[in-house]
Formats: sequence, structure tokens, C-alpha cells
Amino acid sequence: MKNTLSYLLAGIIGGCTFYGLQTYTASDVQTVVPQSEHTVNAIPVANQTLKTTNVAAPFDFVKACENSTKAVVQIDAAESAQAASERGSSEPNIFDFFGNDMFGQGFGGPKKGNGSGVLISEDGYIVTNNHVVGFADVLNVTLENGKEYEAKKIGTDPSTDLAVIKIQGTGFDYLELADSKDVKVGQWVLAIGNPFNYLASTVTAGIVSALGRDLDMIEGKKTIEEFIQTDAAVNPGNSGGALVDSDGNLIGINTAIATPTGVYAGYSFAIPSNLVKAITTDIIENGDIERANLGIAGYDVDKELADQQKLDKVMGVYVAEVTPGSGAQFGGILPGDVVVGLNEKVVNNFSDMRELLRFSKVGDTIDLKIMRNGKSKTLPIKIRKTI
Repeated sequence: MKNTLSYLLAGIIGGCTFYGLQTYTASDVQTVVPQSEHTVNAIPVANQTLKTTNVAAPFDFVKACENSTKAVVQIDAAESAQAASERGSSEPNIFDFFGNDMFGQGFGGPKKGNGSGVLISEDGYIVTNNHVVGFADVLNVTLENGKEYEAKKIGTDPSTDLAVIKIQGTGFDYLELADSKDVKVGQWVLAIGNPFNYLASTVTAGIVSALGRDLDMIEGKKTIEEFIQTDAAVNPGNSGGALVDSDGNLIGINTAIATPTGVYAGYSFAIPSNLVKAITTDIIENGDIERANLGIAGYDVDKELADQQKLDKVMGVYVAEVTPGSGAQFGGILPGDVVVGLNEKVVNNFSDMRELLRFSKVGDTIDLKIMRNGKSKTLPIKIRKTI
């Protein structure tokens, strides 16, 4: 039984290449014996003979790799001297979450870095991370077959750390985004990317460790996070690469690692494909996405406040402050109002309102249902960038 499990583990760890290896120790001497199918081996162990039959793993990742590696690209990103001069000082970003890695180097001068991306259409659209390309105005893409292309930035969304770039041409191998709702904790996954800028088209295997992780990677900034956590090895350079299932379906975009050292330490995180699909579609249609807050501060309604506001139920968000210049102010929201609905959805508390607003962006109009002096009103609020 132990030997069968060791063959299975070896087949999995090998990624795209299958090896049957049996590791054996006797009298402090380690012997590694390669196995082939249908081979019976006799190995002396402490004057005993152990007979084993090599049993192939129930599946391998060869098909998954063949279906997906051609669609994963390497991205070299750079900032021109002019762009660096216009930028001035750098802003806080996601890079610190990785440690001192290879993204955004420059220290006041032009930044440069590299990462990975995934072709999502036959005409050259590529999804990657904002922290890979957001700073850059010079982009070069290398396909798995070695062909190189200049790329154009289509748009970014810093709040989800996603970006879309495009290369010219048609007939590219690409991956369609699968339904990440089908992803389960414990299933096998592959991470495909270009770690350290020289290990091109590297495949690592692991399992899904958790779903829906919120890491608050960009402190003080509005973020939208629901990461797939895996133990597939991901390192700097993998960012923007593919997370696929054992059939090669694209279920996520590798984005971050939890690490005290700057390199893989056991946990990696990917943006789920359903979120990727929604954001990339928006970017392709509208360009850069700029998120903004509604512009109110408040707290959940309690029983005492519900009585004061003549509410039938203990529910809603009491508006304590309205931000000057915000969409809430221009839309007519006043301190003392109680928000009880948003776009015909019930708002029971602040968490409900935040969840309903998380994909809102500058230019969107939402319908906010409020209670004021015991009367219900619905106000259209246009989301603005706060002055």
C-alpha cells in the first residue's frame, strides 16, 4: 500500500512528466529504483524480500498541460523614462505582499518587471495582473513557442488586481474561462507560469486548500477579493498565469503568495475565473475601471434607533456622515437617513450594503432606498470620484 501511494505521489509531483519512483532505505543506505509499467521488483530489505507491482496513477496531468500551456505567455513590462518622470513618486501597491520581488523595481526611476498572462481569445486578448502591467507603457509578450509580440494595454482594475493587454494577430491558442463555482476544496489544480523570468512554461501541482479568501492585500484601498487558495508552488514571475483543473480548464489567475521570504512558502492565491470573466469583459468594453465609494459613513441600526426612525424592523444602515463632493451628497442623501435598500435588494446592515456596492464604479447609477422621517424614498445616486 505504501509503495502504491509513493508511485501516485511521484506521478503527481512530476507535473507534465510522469515518473514511477520508489525510494527505499535499508541499513542507512538509500536506494532509488526507477519503475516501469507491469514490472515486478525484488529489493532486499533487512534480509527480507519485498515484491511490488508498479500501478499507474488513476490520472495524470499530461492532457491538462497540453490543453493549457500554449495559452500561457510571458510578459516583460517596462516604464519609459517619460512616464517615470510624470509619475514622480511611486504609490503603495501590491508588491509588498510578495516581498521584495521582481515587480516594479526602479526606486524612483523607470520601473520594470515581468510576469505571466493567459490568452483568452484567438485574436490576442490576454488577462494578467494589474501589478504586472499597471505601471508600464512598454509591453512585450513571448508565447510558449518563443514568438515575441509587442502588446497594448487595454485597461486595468486595481481593486481586483486584474488587467487586459492585447497582441496583434489571429489564430492564437487560448483558454476559455470555466465556472469557478464548480471548484471544490481538495481537488487537484495546476499552476502554469514563468517563475523568476527564466523558468518558462513551468507547471506545478497542488490541491485547492480554501475558497473565498479575503487577504486585504492593498491596505487602505478598496479591494475586491475572494481568492482560491492552493498549495501549488507559485513564485515571482507566476503572477498573471493560469490556475487550471485536472482537465486543463481555466479556473483562476494566479496572483499572490503568503510569504515571509519573498518566495513560495506553501500557500498561493488565485483570482477565481467568474470574477476574472466579469472584470475582463468590463475592461475590454470600457477600458480602465475606477472604483469609488458611495460617500457615506454610518452604522447598523439597533432597536433604539429603529424606534426613533419609526422603522417596522430593526434593519438598515444609519447615515452619520456624508462625504463632501461624493455621489451621495449630490444625490440628496442626508445625515440621519437610513439606507434600507439598494437596487431593489434589501440592506439589513453595513455588510449587505458593502457587498451590493463592491462592483460599483465611477459613472454607475444606483437606486438607494432610504427612510427619512418615517417615510420611504428611492433616490438615484450617480457614483462619482470623491473630490
